[in-house]
Amino acid sequence: MKKNLKTLLLGIGIVLLISSCKTNAGALSKINTTTPESVGISSDSLVVATQRLHKHVDDGKLPGTFVRIIKDGKVIYNDTYGMIDVANNKPTQENSLYRIFSMTKPITAVAIMTLYDQGKLELDDKVSKYIPEFAQTVVYKKVDGNHSTQPQKNEMTIRHLLTHTSGIPYGWEQSYTDSVYAARQLMSQDWSLAEMTKDLATIPLKFQPGTKYNYGLGIDVAGYIVEVISGKTLDAYFKSVIFDPLKMDDTAFYLPEEKRGRMSVNYTHDENGKIKARENLLPLDDDHPPKLLLGGAGLISTLTDYEKFCRMLLNKGELNGKRVLSEKAAQMIMTDQFPKEAESSLGTGHGLSGTVHLETGEYSWGGAASTKFWIDPTHNLIVICYTQLMQAKTDYANEFKSTVDRALID
Repeated sequence: MKKNLKTLLLGIGIVLLISSCKTNAGALSKINTTTPESVGISSDSLVVATQRLHKHVDDGKLPGTFVRIIKDGKVIYNDTYGMIDVANNKPTQENSLYRIFSMTKPITAVAIMTLYDQGKLELDDKVSKYIPEFAQTVVYKKVDGNHSTQPQKNEMTIRHLLTHTSGIPYGWEQSYTDSVYAARQLMSQDWSLAEMTKDLATIPLKFQPGTKYNYGLGIDVAGYIVEVISGKTLDAYFKSVIFDPLKMDDTAFYLPEEKRGRMSVNYTHDENGKIKARENLLPLDDDHPPKLLLGGAGLISTLTDYEKFCRMLLNKGELNGKRVLSEKAAQMIMTDQFPKEAESSLGTGHGLSGTVHLETGEYSWGGAASTKFWIDPTHNLIVICYTQLMQAKTDYANEFKSTVDRALID
């Protein structure tokens, strides 16, 4: 049954949609903010954006959504809708937990840049300086139709890892190197980050470092560099240097028992395009972190925690009196760091572990379960969209963000 939408003008003047349905799952959080118009956003456009957002849930394409807009430091839009667990009728709530998958990557980039601030690394340092095995890593080359290899011409650097120009793929495409990665199932093994990284070093790179873009496990190698330099496990370093200062208390590599009722079920689409619960995901419900700490894909988090992370980056490395990064390091993350000689079909720049719009400076990234965020320094704007649907089905988020962009009042 479709949910009947009715608009309600809240006391603070922000136009938001509240849904009446048998689960009451669409109720919006009332937040003590300001009116959208006072920060240069059209309320009428947000009403339209909300209607479109909710329709994805009403049509059975998404289980639920949680979307927040922060403008000029104020939350001006906050919408929870639908379910985190359809079968058990659990509504989306402010403290719901989500697998953020590749939205872990910008957090690893921040960890790397804290080490940069400490003078312990440079972006153009060779990876082999910290992981000697990579000095011997060869590059795949096809010669006369036969598999062959050649040495690295310009050795892989940390910058290459953080811009996906290292030649390390995920194993998702049609190539010899991808086929080796796929066969080894690197992210599914019961081993440590050190063991996985050193195994990676034995596989030929897909291309010469710094020459092309290919999405892959390079960020996870960067995570191991954090461990090598800091002497701490990745989860411990994240906690002490990023999560504790920012009070990101719900962000971790595992799900303690007391939080399991807040965890979103992960969904996929059936043959009719409707959602169904997805099985065979890596478990998160142990009483301790997993053995393999994936800096490119391993974290769970809440939207509110990730908002703090985004606010810190937008605020040039500081939040609520706690400085995580220098202004220079924060700027480097959110500006184009793509090697000038590298080929790219992105159509955008690439900062550290995120794309960069070359005109507006907007920094963004998403996750495999269709979470996504944008940080727009030109408009002092953050937009975060959460759901749990595999294969990065972020059309709902892109559509919402496009409407927000059109709603900006000059």
